[in-house]
Amino acid sequence: MIILVTGAGGPTGEAVSGYFRKLGHTVIGVDKQDVDLLDRAAVQDLADRVEREHGRVDGVVHLVGGWRGGASFAETSLDDWDVLHDLLIRTLQHVSLAFEPLLRRSDNGRFVIVSAQAARQPSAGGAVYAAAKAAAEAWTLSLADALKGTSSAATILVVKALVNDAMRAAEPHRRFPGFTDVNDLAAAIGGLYDRPAEQINGTRLDLTS
Repeated sequence: MIILVTGAGGPTGEAVSGYFRKLGHTVIGVDKQDVDLLDRAAVQDLADRVEREHGRVDGVVHLVGGWRGGASFAETSLDDWDVLHDLLIRTLQHVSLAFEPLLRRSDNGRFVIVSAQAARQPSAGGAVYAAAKAAAEAWTLSLADALKGTSSAATILVVKALVNDAMRAAEPHRRFPGFTDVNDLAAAIGGLYDRPAEQINGTRLDLTS
């Protein structure tokens, strides 16, 4: 399979890329120094290159993220909204628009974003983050509607937060309750390929339960 991982340079991207590489799949890892995902033309150039070299894409795992928030609702900064709009929404728009035609050609394609419980249960200080995550979910569900009737699916995986070995090493006494390990996330993404596209397309799968 041909798997594109955006945000590949971080611990989550490394876990997901490593998971698929160990299974013998071709992974195209993209980080901010490789392609500016805020540049629609640059993202389209990437999709065109993937099309020339492979003819399709079997997975797009969009892991570009970030968090901003305030101490209270009244202290929310709309500058934080601008940052999260670009990170969580605009990059998603560019990637999904460019790669949807390639996903349609796959015999078993998957488009995945990682969302948060905050999108449905926003805190007072987390308004900008929750709103951005909710918008990203809505966009992904629109992509899912576009993929109906194909062999591909767009799916939202929901976590409280993610944890990796470096975080545990930095805070050895912290338990990280309810967090999802990045390797478990990678396995959950891989497991989407074992289920029919029509069963998971447009679904919101909660990894916290």
